[in-house]
Amino acid sequence: MSAAAQGTSKAAHGDVAPKKKKGPGALATAYLVIYNVVMTAGWLVIAVGLVRAYVARGSYHGLYYSIEKPLKFFQTGALLEILHCAVGIVPSSVVLTGFQVLSRVFLTWAVTHSVREVQSEDSVLLFVTAWTVTEIIRYSFYTFSLLNHLPYLIKWARYTFFILLYPMGVTGELLTIYAALPYVQKTGLYSVTLPNKYNFSFDYYTFLILIMISYIPLFPQLYFHMLRQRKKVLGRTEDYSKVE
Repeated sequence: MSAAAQGTSKAAHGDVAPKKKKGPGALATAYLVIYNVVMTAGWLVIAVGLVRAYVARGSYHGLYYSIEKPLKFFQTGALLEILHCAVGIVPSSVVLTGFQVLSRVFLTWAVTHSVREVQSEDSVLLFVTAWTVTEIIRYSFYTFSLLNHLPYLIKWARYTFFILLYPMGVTGELLTIYAALPYVQKTGLYSVTLPNKYNFSFDYYTFLILIMISYIPLFPQLYFHMLRQRKKVLGRTEDYSKVE
């Protein structure tokens, strides 16, 4: 649900009310509210787990192990967002949503889970922290939008916190993949070598390098897209306040 419908704004001044976009039906809306509430709660559990582990240990090193299971569960649960777009109950791009969700699921399972040596890296905590704060805000935003009661604070946080959290998360993701490279190269993890009966080869080490390189063109595009969205959404609110 990469671009879920936002909360209904007040009617514009004038005799003719603006045309409202058709949203999901009552049953779909109820399901989406439940889904987003559960996901918000799940990421809050992760946040609390991180804080409790830090307080207990007095150190941020190795905090991943304290939230490993809920992180895997709720991040994997985001795959449903692709289905939501595919069946049309959320008006977002299946391709864009799929890319964003699958990239995180990939990092969760194919890198952090599969290469246990990187789980104690500080970079893992970096992206986990960024993801956690982002998802609490994001799922809260979707929940209140579906209920047509979106507090301005949550809207502001949704279109402001990414300025810091997005680069923070990307940095953690890239550093984690980079830390995994020596272990992947040494063990041949997920690689397929010739000869084999399928006459097919795959080098997971090279694949990870290509994933890292793909961040170069993709990150700026997505980041500046969000900046434009911020100006569009928050700028509109500020303009309306001035009129009021």
